[in-house]
Amino acid sequence: MNADILTKAAATGDTDRVRILLENGINPNAVNRFGKTPIQVMMMGNTRIAELLLMHGANPNIVDSSTGLTPIHDAAREGFLDTVGMLVRNNANTNVRDRRNLLPLDLAKENGHEEVLAYLKSLE
Repeated sequence: MNADILTKAAATGDTDRVRILLENGINPNAVNRFGKTPIQVMMMGNTRIAELLLMHGANPNIVDSSTGLTPIHDAAREGFLDTVGMLVRNNANTNVRDRRNLLPLDLAKENGHEEVLAYLKSLE
C-alpha cells in the first residue's frame, strides 16, 4: 500500500525516499493502515520532510481522530521550533484545540519549550 510506504519513510526520516515517492505521485494526504497521514507521523524534527510534504499538498491541519492533535500540536509539544515555523508558514491553524482543550502553545508551555512558546505567542 503506497500510503504505508510514504508514512513509513516520513516517520523514519528518510528524506530521499519521501521525495521520490512524492515525485512519483503518491498522495501526501493518503491514510495508512493505522489511519494516519505522512504529516501526522513524520519525524517532527526533520523540516525537509515537512517541507516536501507541504510542497506536495499535505494538509497541515489534519486532526488525529483519537486525540484531536494536529501536526503543529505535535511539533510544539516536542519543541521543534523550525517545524512549527514551517507549519505556520504553510497555513497551520495555531488556534485549534485538542481533546484536552489545549492549544499548541499550551503544549509547548507544558513541556518547557520556551522558544516555541514565545514564537507562538508572537503570532497572536
